[in-house]
Amino acid sequence: MSSSLGEKFKNIGPGALVAAGFIGPGTVTTCTVSGASYGYTLLWCLLFATVATIIFQEMASRVGIVTQKGLGENIRDRISNPALKWIAIVIVIVAIFVGNIAYETGNITGGILGIQAISAEAPLIPIVVVIGILAFAAMWVGSYKVVEKVLTGIVVFMGLVFLVTAFASAPDWGAVAVGMFTPTLPQEGGQGILTAVGLIGTTIVPYNLFLHASGSAERFKDPDQVSDARFDTILSIGLGGIISMAILICAAANIYGTGIEVTNGKDMAVALTPVLGSWATWLIGLGLLAAGFSSAITASFSAAYAVNGVMGWQKSLKDVQFKVIWIIVLVAGCTMAILLGKSPTELILVAQAANAILLPIMAFFVLYCANGKDLGKWRNHVFANVAGVVIIVITLFMCYRNMSSFLSSLQTLIGG
Repeated sequence: MSSSLGEKFKNIGPGALVAAGFIGPGTVTTCTVSGASYGYTLLWCLLFATVATIIFQEMASRVGIVTQKGLGENIRDRISNPALKWIAIVIVIVAIFVGNIAYETGNITGGILGIQAISAEAPLIPIVVVIGILAFAAMWVGSYKVVEKVLTGIVVFMGLVFLVTAFASAPDWGAVAVGMFTPTLPQEGGQGILTAVGLIGTTIVPYNLFLHASGSAERFKDPDQVSDARFDTILSIGLGGIISMAILICAAANIYGTGIEVTNGKDMAVALTPVLGSWATWLIGLGLLAAGFSSAITASFSAAYAVNGVMGWQKSLKDVQFKVIWIIVLVAGCTMAILLGKSPTELILVAQAANAILLPIMAFFVLYCANGKDLGKWRNHVFANVAGVVIIVITLFMCYRNMSSFLSSLQTLIGG
């Protein structure tokens, strides 16, 4: 059953949610730091990450539609050996908890950066407490959907402004092309590999795989709608990747080579001054705050969906187990932001790198589920499997190369 182009556009939803999920404060910060520190050199990371995200999110979406179950339930149901099943469950729970807490820390820190961009003297702890309480209240009463739509609108608007600014900044398009298609790691600064892995970790977000599978199962009830879901995935995530590239290009064109070290929201605002002038600081501030707040909610709920799914529990927002999971993630993220928030941009980079380190594990589970024989004609074909294996190998290699830099940065954060 082939839908018309108009119907395909009407069915855009789960993919757009994923794109809105990864265009958070981590993306804005990591892309800005990358462009400001290394120019256009790491654009290839975003191109690779965008393509990889489309491939794996399409698998997760397809599995969700055909089985009408989330990714957690699929992992639980497809492993018959009890010992292996519990090993998989423990791996998923640990990875999701560690990854989402790291991501949540970055989200809360993004909110801190946003407020401090507008008011540099704003104290750290009260900001975190207020953001945490507001996020808790929105999730507890269930009104987060309206809040998230408004805040996502602000983030999308900010993304479009970056897109316009990228062209207005008259970047070196030859250097853009070289950076896009020539995989190299910068040597200066010592943080090139950490930033490169951070760019991948802020785009291919492990919890989004669980979110996409469940969202697609809710939106699409007929397996023949897989093509509509694929259109949604390619268009939405493709546009999200382009916006991420625009952020890096803005920073490269307006900050790289100026001697400015990006450590706060005001520094990031320099990337937008060609179009917005003095208003740039306000847009960056509000955008980071909105992105941090909405992503804090999304990350907490995604962890609850993933853990409840893999444990075989109910997934109603009112269930005690569901609430306990998202409360743990939110509180842990707030606590880490307070303890480590004195170096916000470094903290966000480390959080994105931690996410990328956990990515190959979740990617393997998606690949495994997408090859289930019960999927019939909708199971993975050769191209998807080859592409999936190549992506996992590349991410494993980069994570291996990144490990010493990651541990060094983490030690600096904890010690300093």
